[in-house]
Amino acid sequence: MRKLRVMLLVHATLVPPEDLKAKDDPRLPKYRTEYDVKQALLALGHEVRVVGVYDDLAPIRRTVEEWKPHIAFNLLEDFAGVSAFDYYVVSFFELLGLPYTGCSPRGLLLARDKALSKKLLTFHHITVPRFVEFPLGRRVKRALRLRYPVIVKSLMEEGSVGIARASVVESEAELWERVALIHERIKGDAIAEEYIDGRELYVTVLGNQRLEVLPYRELVFGEVAPGTPRVATYRVKWNEDYRKRWGIEYQFARSLPNGVSERIAKVSKRVYRTLDMNGYARIDLRLTPESEIYVLEANPNPGIATDEDSALSAIKAGMSYEQFIGKLLALGLRRRSPAEAA
Repeated sequence: MRKLRVMLLVHATLVPPEDLKAKDDPRLPKYRTEYDVKQALLALGHEVRVVGVYDDLAPIRRTVEEWKPHIAFNLLEDFAGVSAFDYYVVSFFELLGLPYTGCSPRGLLLARDKALSKKLLTFHHITVPRFVEFPLGRRVKRALRLRYPVIVKSLMEEGSVGIARASVVESEAELWERVALIHERIKGDAIAEEYIDGRELYVTVLGNQRLEVLPYRELVFGEVAPGTPRVATYRVKWNEDYRKRWGIEYQFARSLPNGVSERIAKVSKRVYRTLDMNGYARIDLRLTPESEIYVLEANPNPGIATDEDSALSAIKAGMSYEQFIGKLLALGLRRRSPAEAA
């Protein structure tokens, strides 16, 4: 690939310090993804300019006008502190005619909303847990068609925000209480869906038209009492000490039943296309003891630090980390904008 001018777009509080070099620097965990991606881009020979954004698009326009980047590498997960608004920034890229990595505005909009995405998947005969929405500001309705246990989540937030062991409820009274807690803490809508017992698998998909499914990752629960719901809570996802204490581990999926791997790949591609995603995404699945596949969520632009699932899956597939980042750049450059497709 030719040498590019890459605008690395990050949250305003996550611009890596210029003197951040050592792996044992105590500041590194905060800037982990931003640092890893920047170093990979530099190793590939590209020029990199890091642009921090919070609630103002002016830094993007200024950089485009003054520096004329070839592409934006998009690491933003929200705009103005609202995760649902990240597609506004990508829409701005489209208006500027600037290529970018990751998912398009349409894919972000469809996939971020857990209820909307499940409705679309259900229409296309892709199995998802039964669910009920609970909009903020409306009276909590009875969830008559749900079978308990049920897990209560934020409708829009990612990264297991708002999910704890108490998110799995066994009665309508507990459901109402947990929904009220989500409304109060997250200040957004809630969704309750039937808890699906089984193995939790994470499938990374790359591509625009031609799709590539990377080796599957699995969240394995160790010291959990029989009958206890196995849930990827916020502490499970972000607290390594907690995972070690309870024998919880992320690893590559092993010993899948005959034919299941092929079915998982097929389902994951169908989800990706149904939600009009491109670039890269991670599909979260549950595989029941009866080998039924349930789609829990679709995550456009998932974490891509060197030690996160999508990057590890790419390395398992035979890429170096730098090659993985280069592939995301190439996919961004090759994607056709709506104006070009018209």
